[in-house]
Amino acid sequence: MATLGGVSHVEGNANSLETENLARFAVDEHKKKQNALLEFKKVVNVKQQVVSGTIHHITLEAMEGDKVKIFEAKVWEKPWMNFKELQEFNFISDAPAA
Repeated sequence: MATLGGVSHVEGNANSLETENLARFAVDEHKKKQNALLEFKKVVNVKQQVVSGTIHHITLEAMEGDKVKIFEAKVWEKPWMNFKELQEFNFISDAPAA
């Protein structure tokens, strides 16, 4: 169970449809705000923080040009209000070569 205000790992849900949809939302919102050319690839890790709603801390891979890069996004969600907002979207590193 999540502690109010504390950040906790989300076990087993990193590749759930809900998490993937939130990650795609984050990439799409970042593309709109920054006029960036990114294409979502996959979720690497996810944590959540229970506040008034939930802040999802999503580590994801996205293509930028011909390179795979790792980003961390924070998406604030209040499902009962149909509210979703990208709080942060930061470059972490280039993805390791496969």
